[in-house]
Amino acid sequence: MGPESLQQPQSHKAKICMWKDIDVHSMDLINKAETTDALKSLLSELFHLQDFDSNPRSAILLDLYFYTIQFSREQGFNREQTSAFFSIVKDVHEACVETPLPNVEECYSYFTELVFCHSIRRPPFSINLFNQDQLVLITDYMINTYFRHYKLYKYAFTPQVRLDLSLTYIGMPEPQPKDEEAAESTEATLSPLQEEMEESVVAPEESPTAALREFISAQLNQELAQLRVSVEQRLKATEDQFNAKLVQLEKAFGAGKGSSKGKKK
Repeated sequence: MGPESLQQPQSHKAKICMWKDIDVHSMDLINKAETTDALKSLLSELFHLQDFDSNPRSAILLDLYFYTIQFSREQGFNREQTSAFFSIVKDVHEACVETPLPNVEECYSYFTELVFCHSIRRPPFSINLFNQDQLVLITDYMINTYFRHYKLYKYAFTPQVRLDLSLTYIGMPEPQPKDEEAAESTEATLSPLQEEMEESVVAPEESPTAALREFISAQLNQELAQLRVSVEQRLKATEDQFNAKLVQLEKAFGAGKGSSKGKKK
């Protein structure tokens, strides 16, 4: 996958998504599915994931959708709330896997905007579908489930990025095409007698450019090793920052829950 084909992380604008992915009829069917197998079978049909037995990506998506519905049921969400929350999870996942490059900050910002878009009454831009307590529950659920496994979703749904280097040495002949090399190798096939004669001939002296090539290769390997260490350090720093944000958010939501309980008393 070349650099020109990599999509850069983007910022998405939150919009009201009630009935976007699950309409009223589909929501009625979901409410009628009482068992786990019935609900998974229905979701696989609605979102074309019937190959979940053989396709790992379909299986992961089916689990994501299934547990989203289960969470909605546990919290007693109505039809409108369940449809909106399902689309929030689906939109955040699609934003996450649209690029193999790190975009956790953009995805989390998009998630918070989507949640607030459905918890504040400001038509036609937002609606007050979720109350404050439900807002805390939804955010807590997404942090502990989706964003905590952000790297796993990224690994499963995005292509792996590899670095391919092509070097050209000044003053050296360019490499021949594969077709010409195959033709020359065919023409250069020797008989056993000719091979013995070739082996008896003294090998020519080493090319003067061999030492230069070895030096360049050694320097290149050293630079690549330093680059690898630098990239690993940056990834670890990013991961540490993200984990620190998660801890801060969890503490903030825990404090919010404690204060809300104290008020109720």
